[in-house]
Amino acid sequence: MRVFMFLCYILISGILFSCKHVGNNDLAEQKTNDKIAVALFNGSGASPTCILETFESLKIDTGITTRYISAGEISEGKLADFDVIVFPGGSASKELNNLGETASVEVTKFVNAGKGAVGICAGGYLFSTTKDYPSLKLVSATEWDREHYNKGRALVEFKPTENGLELFPELKGEPCFMQYYDGPVFMPADSGRSGTMDYTELAKFVTDIKIHKGYPTGITPDKTFLLKEKIGKGRAIVVAGHPESTPGMRWMVPRMVRWAANSPIIEYNKKWIRPKLYSHEILFYKELVSKEKSLFWDLLSDNPGKKTEAMKKLWELHSRPAVRWNIGLLRDSSPEVRAYAAELLKNAEYSAALPDLQSAYNLEDTPEAKNRMKEAIQHLSNF
Repeated sequence: MRVFMFLCYILISGILFSCKHVGNNDLAEQKTNDKIAVALFNGSGASPTCILETFESLKIDTGITTRYISAGEISEGKLADFDVIVFPGGSASKELNNLGETASVEVTKFVNAGKGAVGICAGGYLFSTTKDYPSLKLVSATEWDREHYNKGRALVEFKPTENGLELFPELKGEPCFMQYYDGPVFMPADSGRSGTMDYTELAKFVTDIKIHKGYPTGITPDKTFLLKEKIGKGRAIVVAGHPESTPGMRWMVPRMVRWAANSPIIEYNKKWIRPKLYSHEILFYKELVSKEKSLFWDLLSDNPGKKTEAMKKLWELHSRPAVRWNIGLLRDSSPEVRAYAAELLKNAEYSAALPDLQSAYNLEDTPEAKNRMKEAIQHLSNF
């Protein structure tokens, strides 16, 4: 009898234990554990602005967790804790220098062993196999016009390929534009690394980027703007532009991470997907850069109307640095300027400004400005 009662106790305990592990808390914990772990490189050579904006763009995907990683941590083998590593914009040669030989080998081993890598602008240069250019040689892509690598800044047009639309179906039939700053212009390289080449073009340049005097024309059109490639057991994906700093296109960063992690593609909140925000390319020629600087000085004017007019014109130019200039204007003496700054930060999806918006909201005593700050906070907080 005692044996029978003991067996019943074991059976009931087992049932209760099993029930416990399908409770809501445990499902939430399981979901957390299933998240894609991303390591965002923040070593020397990576632009602090690109690091921050990449980190913020990854928040769009609630199935991704992101932590910064240094070259020293990579050398120590800490990449083993992650599924994907992301190299942001900046300087590829300086990023490579900071990695050093030990960390560079660790990154290559990480990808070949079955993990993922994402290269944004400088990260693309870093991954490339370009002749006489020190790099990780992860992807079989070569820079087409190394002599004129500093092509300048622009809002460029690109066109997804059929393969690209499979990964980014939201872009089908839409105009496609993205911020660009001296990014790589790729073509398939000759056999420059071991293994079978799996270079898959996802998008091509449409814009002819000829900003500097004396530079040749026709270099960028139809060249690779975005590519993916399987490497050993792993994957790498590269983009020439800056989706992380392009409102309406920031969602492309977590989507790239999902492909690199070989994880299912999911839909994102439609408020982040706004390719129609843009209608034409904008090349920042010398004259336009001068205009941008002049408008910046107008932001320091004593005239609120002059400030808001400058803010409006900078938004119409899709000026990349002007997005950040709006943060300081949250602390302007004019409630009209403060309210407009909040609206522009919302429109720019600049979630990095949330602490400043919250501070401005706490101090605001004008109902109209306070309401617009609240709208911006709610919009940027809800992923």
